[in-house]
Amino acid sequence: MTVTPVRKQEIITDNARDKGDTGSPEVQVAILTERIRNLTEHFKGHHKDNHSRRGLLMMVNKRRSLLAYLKQKDIERYNSLIQKLGLRK
Repeated sequence: MTVTPVRKQEIITDNARDKGDTGSPEVQVAILTERIRNLTEHFKGHHKDNHSRRGLLMMVNKRRSLLAYLKQKDIERYNSLIQKLGLRK
Protein backbone atom coordinates (compact mmCIF):
# COMPACT_ATOMS: atom_id res chain seq x y z
CA MET A 1 0.00 0.00 0.00
CA THR A 2 2.91 2.34 0.55
CA VAL A 3 5.48 3.41 -2.00
CA THR A 4 8.70 1.42 -1.58
CA PRO A 5 11.95 3.38 -1.30
CA VAL A 6 13.15 1.96 -4.62
CA ARG A 7 9.95 2.98 -6.42
CA LYS A 8 10.04 6.41 -4.75
CA GLN A 9 13.61 6.95 -5.97
CA GLU A 10 12.54 6.01 -9.52
CA ILE A 11 9.70 8.54 -9.36
CA ILE A 12 12.06 11.23 -8.08
CA THR A 13 14.63 10.62 -10.84
CA ASP A 14 11.91 10.59 -13.52
CA ASN A 15 10.37 13.89 -12.41
CA ALA A 16 13.25 15.87 -10.88
CA ARG A 17 14.21 19.13 -12.54
CA ASP A 18 17.84 18.96 -11.36
CA LYS A 19 20.01 16.35 -9.69
CA GLY A 20 19.04 15.99 -6.03
CA ASP A 21 15.68 17.69 -6.54
CA THR A 22 13.09 16.19 -4.19
CA GLY A 23 10.94 19.18 -3.29
CA SER A 24 9.77 20.59 -6.59
CA PRO A 25 6.01 20.49 -7.23
CA GLU A 26 6.53 17.99 -10.06
CA VAL A 27 8.19 15.46 -7.75
CA GLN A 28 5.67 15.98 -4.98
CA VAL A 29 2.71 15.56 -7.35
CA ALA A 30 4.23 12.42 -8.88
CA ILE A 31 4.77 10.80 -5.47
CA LEU A 32 1.27 11.74 -4.34
CA THR A 33 -0.16 10.32 -7.56
CA GLU A 34 1.57 7.00 -6.94
CA ARG A 35 0.27 6.87 -3.36
CA ILE A 36 -3.25 7.78 -4.54
CA ARG A 37 -3.20 5.01 -7.14
CA ASN A 38 -2.03 2.48 -4.52
CA LEU A 39 -4.80 3.50 -2.13
CA THR A 40 -7.39 3.35 -4.90
CA GLU A 41 -6.40 -0.28 -5.54
CA HIS A 42 -6.61 -0.94 -1.79
CA PHE A 43 -10.20 0.31 -1.67
CA LYS A 44 -11.31 -2.17 -4.32
CA GLY A 45 -10.94 -4.91 -1.71
CA HIS A 46 -11.50 -2.88 1.47
CA HIS A 47 -14.42 -0.61 0.72
CA LYS A 48 -15.22 0.03 4.40
CA ASP A 49 -11.77 1.35 5.34
CA ASN A 50 -12.86 4.88 6.18
CA HIS A 51 -9.70 5.83 8.07
CA SER A 52 -7.60 5.33 4.96
CA ARG A 53 -10.25 7.07 2.87
CA ARG A 54 -9.69 10.24 4.91
CA GLY A 55 -5.97 10.03 4.16
CA LEU A 56 -6.76 9.56 0.48
CA LEU A 57 -8.92 12.67 0.42
CA MET A 58 -6.18 14.69 2.11
CA MET A 59 -3.65 13.48 -0.48
CA VAL A 60 -5.99 14.35 -3.36
CA ASN A 61 -6.50 17.85 -1.93
CA LYS A 62 -2.75 18.34 -1.44
CA ARG A 63 -2.10 17.25 -5.03
CA ARG A 64 -4.79 19.61 -6.29
CA SER A 65 -3.22 22.50 -4.39
CA LEU A 66 0.25 21.73 -5.78
CA LEU A 67 -1.13 21.49 -9.31
CA ALA A 68 -2.94 24.83 -8.91
CA TYR A 69 0.30 26.42 -7.74
CA LEU A 70 2.24 24.96 -10.65
CA LYS A 71 -0.43 26.07 -13.13
CA GLN A 72 -0.23 29.61 -11.78
CA LYS A 73 3.59 29.74 -11.85
CA ASP A 74 4.46 27.91 -15.09
CA ILE A 75 1.75 26.58 -17.41
CA GLU A 76 4.20 24.67 -19.63
CA ARG A 77 5.56 22.65 -16.70
CA TYR A 78 1.98 22.05 -15.55
CA ASN A 79 0.87 20.77 -18.95
CA SER A 80 3.87 18.49 -19.35
CA LEU A 81 3.34 17.03 -15.86
CA ILE A 82 -0.36 16.40 -16.49
CA GLN A 83 0.51 14.65 -19.75
CA LYS A 84 3.29 12.60 -18.17
CA LEU A 85 1.21 11.37 -15.23
CA GLY A 86 -1.98 10.82 -17.21
CA LEU A 87 -4.15 13.17 -15.16
CA ARG A 88 -7.06 15.32 -16.39
CA LYS A 89 -8.17 13.24 -19.34
